[in-house]
Formats: sequence, C-alpha cells, structure tokens
Amino acid sequence: MLAVILTCGLMVTSCSNDDEKETQVDDVELQLQRMTLREKVGQLFYVRPEVLDTTIHYGHIGGIDASTVDLTKIKLQAVNAMMLAVNRNYPVGGIILYAHNINDEAQLATFVSQIRALNGSPLLCIDEEGGRVARIGKNANFNVEKFESMDSIGQTGNPANAYYCGNTIGTYLHRYGFDIDFAPVADVNTNPENIVIGKRAFSSDPAVAAPMVTNYLQGLKDAGVTGCIKHFPGHGDTKADTHYGYAQSTKTWAEMVNCEMVTFKAGIAWGCQLIMTAHIAAPNVTGTEQPATMSSVVLQDKLRGELGYQNIIVTDAMEMGAITQQYNSAEAAVGCILAGVDIVLGPQNFIEAFDAVIAAVENGTISEKRIDQSVRRILKLKKNMRRN
Repeated sequence: MLAVILTCGLMVTSCSNDDEKETQVDDVELQLQRMTLREKVGQLFYVRPEVLDTTIHYGHIGGIDASTVDLTKIKLQAVNAMMLAVNRNYPVGGIILYAHNINDEAQLATFVSQIRALNGSPLLCIDEEGGRVARIGKNANFNVEKFESMDSIGQTGNPANAYYCGNTIGTYLHRYGFDIDFAPVADVNTNPENIVIGKRAFSSDPAVAAPMVTNYLQGLKDAGVTGCIKHFPGHGDTKADTHYGYAQSTKTWAEMVNCEMVTFKAGIAWGCQLIMTAHIAAPNVTGTEQPATMSSVVLQDKLRGELGYQNIIVTDAMEMGAITQQYNSAEAAVGCILAGVDIVLGPQNFIEAFDAVIAAVENGTISEKRIDQSVRRILKLKKNMRRN
C-alpha cells in the first residue's frame, strides 16, 4: 500500500516539480544575463579570506620563498577595511575558512556575518571531514562530537555510521553558518605508503567505501549542508603529498574504473553537487605528467564524458606545491578553467589569477560562453541552497 501511495504522490507532484525546475532555470538565466564579466569571473573563485588583504603575502604550503608568512600566526578572524576595498573590485563566489580563522562561537558568528556581506554573495566553505581534518572539531572552544577517523567508521561495515558522522558534522556546520563541506574523502586507500590520505578514506576496498561515501553525503544534506567528494581521479594510490609537490598514480584508466571510480560513480549516481580534483598526475591515463586539475582528458573526457557528471568541478587548493611548482597563479587559473574546472579554489595570488581570467576572456583564450557554463552551475547551486 505504501508503494502505491508513494507512486501516486509522485504522479501528483511531477508537474509542479517540473514547473519549479523551469522557474529556477529561468531565474538563473535572468541573473546570468544581468551580470558583468567581473561579476561572473568572481563567482569562479573560492578563496581564503587572507587573499583579500593584499598586505599579506604568503607562499605555497611548505614553500621556502622569502615572502612566505605563517597564516596561523596572523590569525585573520574578521573582515578588515583592506579586504572590503579589494573586494569592491574583486567579487568572490565563496570563502573557505581554516582552523586559524576560527577562534570561538562568538568570533565565528561575527566573521560569518561579515563574509555574507561581501561582494559576490560568497558561500561559506570548510574542510570538516572528521578525524584528522576537522577545523572546528579539533578546536577546544567548540563543544561538538569528535570522530576518530573515516577508516574507523569504514571498519564497522555499517554505512549508517557514515550517515551519523556526516549528519552530526553537517548539523553543527549548518548551525555555525557554513554552506559547503569539502567532504567526504572518496579516495580508496590502496597504497600503504600513502602519506596524505590514509585513514581519511573509509576503506581500501571500494565496495566498502562507496556506500560510506553516499551515506555521509546524505547525512550532510539532511543537515542542510552540501558535501563534496574528493579527490578525483583518486589520491589513494599515491606515495607523495600534493601539498608539497609532484605526486602521481601509475594506474591505467581501466584499473581506476575497477577501483577509484567505484566510489566516484556511486557519488555521482547519488547526485553529488561538487567533485574536487586531485593535483596528481596520471600519466597512464593522460599520457602526460600534467596534474589532473589541469587535464581536459581527466575532467572533460573521463569525468564529464565517460562518467556523465554534470555538476560542479572544484579544484583542490591551487596554492599547493603540486601546482605552484609548475605554474604561476595566472597560468594555473586559466589552465584549469580551460581543462573544465568550474571553481578555482584557493589561488596563491587571487588578484593575479582573477586578472588573468578576465584578460583570457577579453583576448579570446577563454570564451565568455565557457565562463557562463560554470557560472550557471554555481548560480543553480546557490539557488538550491536558498530553497532548502
């Protein structure tokens, strides 16, 4: 009887759902038509708050450049006059906060309110996986439930535990004003020498990891937070850490399909809204040493073409050594957009990256139609968030 009721309900609401989707598309298109090029380009950038204060100069994580500063010592925890001045000409689509940007609940509430008022109507993002990567969970000033690791959850063999983790984290993130959690890790931890993923992954078995990933995503969604699966095409079978430099997977695409793609396919089938790229090279897939973030073969041919993914592709942080040791901020931003990226996360030099994308559109390197494709996806996500 329940099945009959549900079926009837779907029949009754199908037309209204179609109308709602059509109205939403119309709203997005209308907003897109009204936007200037700078407003559009701004939507493609999700940045650290520090990049809006041009008095702060820092190098890539692990960098040895003399201009490198320790952002954990600066502890930027409020929007200042310099940031407001820069932001007037450089709108941003999103802001990502790190542990050093967060002190306690009162400070975070004020900071979030200030961020919401920035030019570009930025979404608020964070890496809050649980376990080793937990900006709020590891802060003693926040009384939230902590989780040992995703590996420990995977070992229970019960996807309901992944749902509970995602929902618990999503609940407190939503309470504190966050829109996007760059979690869960969808990598399959198949290399015991891996120094960057390890217990951040649910399992070394894709059949175990896949339902954990989708249940974690559902937990976040039910709490009002959008998740992001990472790091495509899979960082689990690498030895090096892309925070500091070059890393690669030597797998062929066929090998990835039988392992890494099991979790990513599950996330796509579930309906994930964001997939984060890895800065790893995959020479036996692309034929080059190019990072996946910069590869149209990985992002267009494989992720969009073969896997059929239609939602947002976001880079891993572009300030990481695997990118900055090969490209400057301008080259990296233009290159990843040409490869198929929608959101450029964490460029080392935001102003340089932004100006380069504007120039690339004006000189025809990137078409405005290509920019519109990404902005359309981002505006749709923002509209959905406002409805939920």
